[in-house]
Amino acid sequence: MPKKVLFIMSDTGGGHRAAAEAIRDAMIERYGADNVQGELLDVYRVMRYPGNRMPDFYPWVINNAQAAWALAYKLTDNPKRARFASHLTYTLNRGRLRQMVTQHPADVVCCVHSLLGQPSMSAYQAHGQRPPWVTVVTDLVTTPYFWYDRRVDRCLVPTQAAYDRALAAGMTREQLRITGLPVHPNFNRRLTDKATARRELGWNPDIPTVLMVAGGDGMGPMMETAEAILAQRLGLQIVIICGRNKALKERIEAAGYPNVIPYGFVTNMPQFMAASDVLVTKAGPATISEACIAGLPLILSSRIPGQEDGNVQLVVENDAGAYAPSPALVAETLVTWLGEGMDALAARAERARTVARPDAVWDIAEEVWQAAHRQPVSMTRTTPM
Repeated sequence: MPKKVLFIMSDTGGGHRAAAEAIRDAMIERYGADNVQGELLDVYRVMRYPGNRMPDFYPWVINNAQAAWALAYKLTDNPKRARFASHLTYTLNRGRLRQMVTQHPADVVCCVHSLLGQPSMSAYQAHGQRPPWVTVVTDLVTTPYFWYDRRVDRCLVPTQAAYDRALAAGMTREQLRITGLPVHPNFNRRLTDKATARRELGWNPDIPTVLMVAGGDGMGPMMETAEAILAQRLGLQIVIICGRNKALKERIEAAGYPNVIPYGFVTNMPQFMAASDVLVTKAGPATISEACIAGLPLILSSRIPGQEDGNVQLVVENDAGAYAPSPALVAETLVTWLGEGMDALAARAERARTVARPDAVWDIAEEVWQAAHRQPVSMTRTTPM
């Protein structure tokens, strides 16, 4: 019988689904498709309103209510307050979450979403026994304390800073392991040399290339940033991934900018990163991890206040990139970098690689696989959140 792996996640941003798919596919590759049955469950969709609309609200919130988001992060940047908020979420959705447990049987639960782990664990605790539980933290540095539930069996974190925050939240060293962030196994395989990638994509092979990415929803001032870069007359090729933002792609196409190539949603990001010299992106953990594996220097053009502050710190302190939170600052940074020469840019690429943990997904897959073979956990234990 295949081992049933239930991934607790949500489509609030693309990183949670990507992490779950990366772990699932690594498990299938290593242990066989006949031995692994992975299910991705968007737990917000299980909840009552307004929780069940969070995947729909999220892009608007990130684009239009960052001050409120920052305040919420600050108010819950404390283990006790995070546990209280999680308990409230469980209380308001108790019936639906308990029903979720019975409708989705599993040999192991793997949680890749900070806000959904503790309420879901409380629903499992309401039964006589539960499957082994592995939490995979998918924020890099200033990780929300919602991640850290003392009831879980294993908590895999991406950095030393995340490990230290877990200890501060009351978790034990025996529960924890630093693994890095899971990036899909195919990412490494699909990285090629720059010349090959540009030839396959049909890009100009002879001029510096800037890749602009703003998540699957194409958020942020992408067009304004491109215009600021073009105004510097740097002789660049600018590639813009618009994601699902069709209106943005149409605006760029209509403008007819020279050497600006817009794309919609793409599935060959390793090829795009291999073909590029600089990445301009928001400070999302998944994109940062992929860029570092690809050896691609980063210009971080925005961040989610609070939880992504540490991501900026990680990139800047390792000299793998810069923080430039406006179109004008992005353009100025490119002027500086290109003025230093391509050798200096190549040195930044090597420093980015030092941050990477390309084997993280395999270590995580092994942890989840081992947990799937353990016995269910009896609820005679009363470990607090």
